[in-house]
Amino acid sequence: MATVNADEKSAKTATASKKSTTRKPAASKKAPSAGRGKLVIVESPAKAKTIGRYLGRGFSVKASMGHIRDLPKSTLGVDVDADFEPKYLIPRDKSKVVKELKESVQGAREIYLATDPDREGEAIAWHLVAATEAENKTVHRVVFHEITPQAVMAAIENPREIDMDLVDAQQARRILDRLVGYGISPLLWKKVKRGLSAGRVQSAALRIVVDREREIEQFQPIEYWSLDADLAKITGKQPTKKDHFRASIHQVDGKKAELTTGEQAHGIVKALEGASWQVSSVVRRETKRNAQAPFTTSTLQQEASRKLGFSVRRTMQIAQELYEGVDLGAEGTQGLITYMRTDSVNISTGVQHQARGLIAEMFGGEFVPEKLPFYRKKQKGAQEAHEAIRPTDPGRAPMAIKSRLSAPQFKLYNLVWQRFMASQMAPAKLDNTRVDVVAGAEGEIRAGKKPYVFRATGSIVTFPGWMAVYQQGRDEGDTDELDRGAVPDVSEGEPLNLQRLLPEQHFTQPPPRFTEATLVKALEEQGIGRPSTYVPTIGTLQARNYVTVEEKKLVPTELGLVVNDLLVEHFPDLFNIGFTSQLEGELDDIASGEREWIPTLHEFYQPFTRTLQNAEKTMERVKIRDEPTDEVCETCGSPMVIKLGRFGKFLACSAFPECRNSKPLLTRIGLSCPTCREGEVVERRSKKGRKFYGCERFPECDFVSWNKPVNEACPECGSYMVEVGRGNRLKCSSCTYQGAPLAKAGD
Repeated sequence: MATVNADEKSAKTATASKKSTTRKPAASKKAPSAGRGKLVIVESPAKAKTIGRYLGRGFSVKASMGHIRDLPKSTLGVDVDADFEPKYLIPRDKSKVVKELKESVQGAREIYLATDPDREGEAIAWHLVAATEAENKTVHRVVFHEITPQAVMAAIENPREIDMDLVDAQQARRILDRLVGYGISPLLWKKVKRGLSAGRVQSAALRIVVDREREIEQFQPIEYWSLDADLAKITGKQPTKKDHFRASIHQVDGKKAELTTGEQAHGIVKALEGASWQVSSVVRRETKRNAQAPFTTSTLQQEASRKLGFSVRRTMQIAQELYEGVDLGAEGTQGLITYMRTDSVNISTGVQHQARGLIAEMFGGEFVPEKLPFYRKKQKGAQEAHEAIRPTDPGRAPMAIKSRLSAPQFKLYNLVWQRFMASQMAPAKLDNTRVDVVAGAEGEIRAGKKPYVFRATGSIVTFPGWMAVYQQGRDEGDTDELDRGAVPDVSEGEPLNLQRLLPEQHFTQPPPRFTEATLVKALEEQGIGRPSTYVPTIGTLQARNYVTVEEKKLVPTELGLVVNDLLVEHFPDLFNIGFTSQLEGELDDIASGEREWIPTLHEFYQPFTRTLQNAEKTMERVKIRDEPTDEVCETCGSPMVIKLGRFGKFLACSAFPECRNSKPLLTRIGLSCPTCREGEVVERRSKKGRKFYGCERFPECDFVSWNKPVNEACPECGSYMVEVGRGNRLKCSSCTYQGAPLAKAGD
């Protein structure tokens, strides 16, 4: 067993199975005193280092290295017959840390628990009290949402007690997930294969991905046609580019134009031969476009994916670095952004006023809105007492500190800074124009008839407002009215020249597969999970090989489809999206003190056990099908098949177990190895899952490249070229030569 028991005293304090037990004072309200002997405990060494510099002499700052107690790995660790009493243990790899913390606690006069400002942080603080035997010490809980000298000192001077409502909510979530995981996972081991897992949030996320895949598979494309007219003003000379515009068919004989066949589209083209074209109406109006709210965890992950190409895990790793502090030279180590696990869009009034002064200085008074912008999160349970993700000091412009940041840190900080500044600026103003053009025989038009009406719309920015700082990224299929550009200045009754008619066939498209970022968006919209759960949820789906990432899209595997279908069939309520969302709402109610955690677990557990018992009787064993290949086993001559193992797909002999030949599944890119010229370049994965390229003859040939090689030689040195910048341009693998941007499909 990889854990050791906590002592009896700590265990009794830790279980907190009764409401009265959890309400025992866990922290003192006594005001902090001056002098030495003060111990501050945080989670990470980086955070400890930054805070230690702020507090100076008289304070000692230690790191717990995250959670220091948890449920055991090898057993359920929850006594369901004793009101779900949890049996917390100190993991063996944390025993040394806990021993050192306990010694520090016993030697200190006052202890400040400065763990993160969320449920996880509150629970860690509570566990620290029990694990270090600090119950009889003067213990303060301090919370700050940014790591700056002012915020840290303000927190130290205004301590509070541990919030047991937040602790109870975290315990309830942990126990719920343990009951589900330890109840269903062994069933999947027996019925499908070993090593599988099921989770309350994880399996709901898998269902969303699988449902989308099925929707794509069942999608039936429908044909439709568009008909555009390239038109130009009559100027008496060769029309310039600004005199041209494009209009689309809008009405035919007073009815909405719906072209479903090529015959219909070409019939209109035929009917419009020799037709007259005239402006029928012009409608202009000014509109305002407000800025997006400052970042939450979810929107930061989405935008970093769209604009920077970061995975959700990478985004949070870099955000953690910016939050915990970066050495800025003369300024010392400073936390650059506020706490990055939040679903609030609030901004402190003081920071808003600071931003207004900066905006006026940088852009001018007209860019400062009349009132302080206010944003509200519609999602139930949003932590409105928290702040959105913002720069700790808006006056710290990204370019001013670029030299002190790594490239990824700069990109993410710049994104956060731009989004925050934009959120505090005046709305953009747009001039929207809609022009209807009538086409038909000249006599019909004179008589006021409108046989064919084409419509052109356009928008231009007349005042950029917040758009001077920031433009939001887009997901696949998103459009923007500004893409249409401006419509020429035309007036009602003005004749126009037709340049050409453009009939074009289209087919409706299925919904796109989820990316990591759009899955996070879907989870948030449906109330599944919370800011701290998005990354581990998506990570587990990939680690269990329930989904793979292909061209940045999440694709369910055969294993994922099988597991999802079994869970949905045998646990229809548990893995219902609405039920999962409802449970999240109940956890929020526990956190706010509106609901008790033990009755909530009883309400869940009794129907769950009945469903589990029924599933154990009725769930039939399912075998994951092997994928056939054209390869032949070089050992016995049998066909090779693709199997799914612990580390993903691999090739194995179909005659197993008689023949145990197996080898990695290589994805070839159709290029000979630039080094040995004998093998082919194949796509591989590092231990951390990062894609790279190497020779199939490894280890005989040691060719390797992080960038995808292409079959093109450098015109300057003759070495091979590689794709860079998300594959949109080429550069030489040896010299500094860079090629022009690559053309994209449709260009």
